[in-house]
Amino acid sequence: MPDVGEGLTEAEILKWYVQPGDTVTDGQVVCEVETAKAAVELPIPYDGVVHELRFPEGTTVDVGEVIISVNVGGDAAAQPQTAQPAAAEPAAKDAAAPAAEEAAPAGRQPVLVGYGVAESSTKRRPRKGATAPAEQSAARSAVQGELNGHAGAAQAAPAAPAPAPVAAARPLAKPPVRKLAKDLGVDLAAVTPTGPDGIITREDVHAAVDLAAASVAAPAAVPVQPRAAEVPQAPQQAQPAPQAQPATGRETRIPIKGVRKATAQAMIGSAFTAPHVTEFITVDVTRTMKLVEELKSDKDMAGLRVNPLLLVAKALLVAIKRNPGVNASWDEAAQEIVLKHYVNLGIAAATPRGLIVPNIKDAHDKTLPELAASLGELVSTARDGKTTPAAMQGGTVTITNVGVFGVDTGTPILNPGESAILAVGAIKLQPWVHKGKVKPRQVTTLALSFDHRLVDGELGSKVLADIAAVLEQPKRLITWA
Repeated sequence: MPDVGEGLTEAEILKWYVQPGDTVTDGQVVCEVETAKAAVELPIPYDGVVHELRFPEGTTVDVGEVIISVNVGGDAAAQPQTAQPAAAEPAAKDAAAPAAEEAAPAGRQPVLVGYGVAESSTKRRPRKGATAPAEQSAARSAVQGELNGHAGAAQAAPAAPAPAPVAAARPLAKPPVRKLAKDLGVDLAAVTPTGPDGIITREDVHAAVDLAAASVAAPAAVPVQPRAAEVPQAPQQAQPAPQAQPATGRETRIPIKGVRKATAQAMIGSAFTAPHVTEFITVDVTRTMKLVEELKSDKDMAGLRVNPLLLVAKALLVAIKRNPGVNASWDEAAQEIVLKHYVNLGIAAATPRGLIVPNIKDAHDKTLPELAASLGELVSTARDGKTTPAAMQGGTVTITNVGVFGVDTGTPILNPGESAILAVGAIKLQPWVHKGKVKPRQVTTLALSFDHRLVDGELGSKVLADIAAVLEQPKRLITWA
């Protein structure tokens, strides 16, 4: 299970797209996993034939755990070999594994490669004929040591590899390339980039592995591979994962995992770390609703999603521009308040997997049509379950639209690391005093929760009042912008 970033330590296998015996190529998507943030498709970093799926769908697996093994080598299409008979003595099987590999011609024998760090987890299932952990560690030490200019690392088989020197500057590489390098045990600081502007490519990582393997390989030794090598065994079909079953006839127990687990942890951390204050305001949004209808027929908004949330988002951005102190975060470690000169606007979205909060990057710089396009894309991606972890990182303020459920308003909990969250209630036709007379008007209630360490009552009140003023008189989008 590769590290998909953002500090995540585990993921649930949602779906396998391949089965044992299927041919795969480098970069082909082989499975979909759900992290604590989102569903992610995983590509395989090898060419070869699928040998075994180590875990069934529905299993939660730690990062570093081997989830799939692939036969690679001189003949990528070779069929998986039969495992040693069960009656054989364990010592005899362990001794036979290196002997069989030495007898095979170099570059011709298929090598079984696992997608993950084989020696990283104590929960992985034992495999027959697997290379000893010391030999795996030695092979990886040799590759890493050679890449960092330490050829002596290849000689210390039982010892753990020495840490690579810290690079002076972070190498330039895209996230998929960083994942590939981590999976192969390659230090990006030691890779020569060939991409534009000094960016490291997938080919550069593979070239570094090939160079290191060639320089440390010995005639009588097992060829060093990007992964820990092992004797192939018969492919095994993953068994269906156990489903949640009723504990009794009156109860059903559902495992807490994935997005639900991450959301619970984040909300607990936020609620008991940041002192929350929530203020409310009820506002006549009749003019805003009229503007929404006009924008739907505007040629500049053709093909875009136009709804009240769009103008609420724009009103919040105007309020932040007028009151920039609300767009900040609290750095406890450094004992600093970090003022943000950009707005990554989070939109809380209810999905089949639970509540997620992707954000629109640099929303403050977007025109109304651009903001509408970003909102439409964000909502569609969330509903399809394709929101990436990166899309949910770096938010500064958030909007949660509880009005779509017919709710008047609520007291929202801050997204961790953010200073404020705006809840938008249902817009309803209500009796309202307008120009001295009681008339039916479109009315809603807004609630703004904020971190009282960062935002005092005066600042929070000004922000909420400005949002309400824009929604009451939308022309302020022009006069205040």
